[in-house]
Amino acid sequence: MSDTPEHAAHPPPGEPTLDEQIAAYQREFQDLDPQVEKVVSALGRLNRRMNVAYGRQVSELGIGNTEWEVLKTLVVSGTPYRLGPGELAKRLGLTPAAMTHRIDRMAGEGLVTRARDENNRVRVIVELTDEGRTKWLEAMRMASAFEEDLLQDLTGDERGVLGEMLIRLLRRVEDTQPDAGGRLEDLEPDEG
Repeated sequence: MSDTPEHAAHPPPGEPTLDEQIAAYQREFQDLDPQVEKVVSALGRLNRRMNVAYGRQVSELGIGNTEWEVLKTLVVSGTPYRLGPGELAKRLGLTPAAMTHRIDRMAGEGLVTRARDENNRVRVIVELTDEGRTKWLEAMRMASAFEEDLLQDLTGDERGVLGEMLIRLLRRVEDTQPDAGGRLEDLEPDEG
């Protein structure tokens, strides 16, 4: 499908359509595969716009994307929805200092608690509160409605095929770039 008027994406003012962007890239780099670039650029733009939409939704709940990521990670960990700060930092690709700052803020907002592990008094445990779970559930309701709207033009079969294709792409990245979920500074060469 090309960016014909009936199918054209509507980029924000000043941002080129995908076809215009790809044409500019091809002008400068003739070896570019336009099909590959269209897929990758569309995924990038979709990801960016979805992140903005999710950010707007969670801000209506009085939290930001950073808090949402912690709440989501705790819920995904399963009941009783608790992890150590180091494990949270690792799963979110954060430094320990950034994680500590985030936990401090969230504990002050009543979204998580922080307590010493009863079995290992040196270890700290971060646990989701009822308020944190309530915020997570409301954010999930909002996200679900947004995602249903996003995919409304696809049939159930098309959604299934798209999902499988995206998982194949994700597996490729995970297989070839196993550290891609980490912090970017982890990829910088050691100086010494």
